[in-house]
Amino acid sequence: MSKIILIETSTSQCSTAIVEDGVVIASRESNEARAHASLTAVFIQEMLNELRINASDCSAVCVCAGPGSYTGLRVGSSSAKGLCFGANLPLIALRSTDVLVQMAFDQGLVGEDCRYIVPMIDARRMEVYCATYAVNAQSATQVDRIEPVIVDHEKFRDILSEGKVLFIGDGAEKCRDVIASENAIFVQTCPHAKAMAHGAEIALKEKKFEDTAYFEPFYLKEYVATISRKKLF
Repeated sequence: MSKIILIETSTSQCSTAIVEDGVVIASRESNEARAHASLTAVFIQEMLNELRINASDCSAVCVCAGPGSYTGLRVGSSSAKGLCFGANLPLIALRSTDVLVQMAFDQGLVGEDCRYIVPMIDARRMEVYCATYAVNAQSATQVDRIEPVIVDHEKFRDILSEGKVLFIGDGAEKCRDVIASENAIFVQTCPHAKAMAHGAEIALKEKKFEDTAYFEPFYLKEYVATISRKKLF
């Protein structure tokens, strides 16, 4: 039996889980702001204690590689690497857009008339990180690349003309008024570690592992530091 530690810190929610042969056997989550660095390791240790196992009893560590929050992705990546090096485990990485698509199926959000799923990660103002997935029965295939998009009235007109489109993610709700189509369905949510179970299990079986030493999250855009406007003295 294989156990995989799952870590998702790409957005405002911090979540972890442990899956055994496709079944989630422990999980933690928090929406506390700016708490990823202080909670991720604690959540993992709590789960291991709950199951009375050590990290070395697991088969792999799976982290959400992004796109998403720069700081959140760094926390998740660092936590995953630390576990991999400390317990001599292989590293698996999944994209946050894939995780959101899996959530849509896990939660029964994909209706029979749904033609596309567009996962959206918030990227300030009217910009989102997104990709388009074509629905085929109980699965979906990515049909374009993940990219930063400024959402306007025209952006998704073509796929909306074909039928229902599910927009899911923490950037979905802010696009409701702009997209404004009867074929558009919006679900505001964050990626969750539990939805990484399926992808992690497949990657483990196929031995699709990352180079732990050189792995970097999928930032998509370069981090830009800004100068605080607050007076320090």
